[in-house]
Amino acid sequence: MLRIFKSPLLQFLTVVTLAGAATSSFGADTVKHRETQQQQTSENRMQQHPYVGMWVTDDGRVRHELLPNGRYDEARGSRESAYRGRHEVTGSHIEYWDDTGFTADGDFVDGNTLHHGDMVLRRR
Repeated sequence: MLRIFKSPLLQFLTVVTLAGAATSSFGADTVKHRETQQQQTSENRMQQHPYVGMWVTDDGRVRHELLPNGRYDEARGSRESAYRGRHEVTGSHIEYWDDTGFTADGDFVDGNTLHHGDMVLRRR
């Protein structure tokens, strides 16, 4: 085993391989750090977004919680977390992408009223 590493060529290849592994690890850490920063920036924007919070129909049957991380959790009747997914607000329009695959949308008609499908939800 020692004789192999006495070869200058193998020593060089070993150093290059180890350096590449270290650089690759550093690059992966840098990418992960950048992604974490972008997610935190996005979450900070959403925490400050005026529509984050609980939205409920007048009869209390449907409840949308718009979370600051771009996710939502919808309860229907006694069924908590009936639907979950991500949401994105552009201006006064909201798009929903449920974790099961369907999509929906709605519009905020003012700071306290959300029209979603045939429902009207109000801020709580």
